[in-house]
Amino acid sequence: MSEKLDRNSKQEGDVVLVEKHAEGKIWVLTMNRPHRMNAMGDGMAGDITEALEAYRDDRNARVMVITGAGDKAFCTGADLIETSESHAEATDGKAKPSRTMGRLGFFNMSESLNLWKPTIAAINGYAIAGGFMMAMQCDIRIMADHAKVGIAETRWNMPGAAWMAPLTRQMPLGCAMELTMWGDTKYDAQRCYDIGWAQAIVPKEKLMEMAMGYADRMLDMGPRSVSNNKEMVYRGAYMDPRDSLRFGTALEKNLQGMADSIEGPLAFSEKRRPDFKNA
Repeated sequence: MSEKLDRNSKQEGDVVLVEKHAEGKIWVLTMNRPHRMNAMGDGMAGDITEALEAYRDDRNARVMVITGAGDKAFCTGADLIETSESHAEATDGKAKPSRTMGRLGFFNMSESLNLWKPTIAAINGYAIAGGFMMAMQCDIRIMADHAKVGIAETRWNMPGAAWMAPLTRQMPLGCAMELTMWGDTKYDAQRCYDIGWAQAIVPKEKLMEMAMGYADRMLDMGPRSVSNNKEMVYRGAYMDPRDSLRFGTALEKNLQGMADSIEGPLAFSEKRRPDFKNA
């Protein structure tokens, strides 16, 4: 994994690129295996996990955009060629640890990693199977107008049920069933927008501009308040309403005494952009 400021400057062999913008507040993670449709192989999933943890732990980092290299694929999930080779080696008694998935396996980007900072999926092409999982676990999704998504696990008898539970919080039940059970189903960008799964559709040449616009807007938001709201939305989905009220009330005590809690109202009264420090 490497950090790049120039999006066009890529090194052969870097399967995950991380670029930092706006003095390190905006991170852009690029899955960089375009020759394999950005499938998760060569340790990509492990590198993604490390990058997400680094983003989580950097107090200066405020928002991350996740995309894929090229304009054909966001990510097409597990590298089935690598997976088949691992299975064949296991049959022959020569199994090596799989590099297809990270050490957390089918991780949940928010709860499993305790990641309550915002993430934006800039879907630049096919988001299939594990690639759909990555996009699904981002907080919002912006799609290029040529992009398509699908969940192909049943087509190849592959695991995936472990990460599908949040789908019914993001789209109607029938759509979730169609995608998960009929593995040859693909939704185009317009269908994804119509059912509320994608928040915007743009021409492919405008995709990163739109995503970075969303990221820049996030810099106007109080980072602690943002993380509180994200955690409450995700965790609250499983809570009794009374429990969620108590949890949210306790959670927001972390705003008390913050310099940012003074800066926000002050910026409003002075009609200027707030200068939040996450302090």
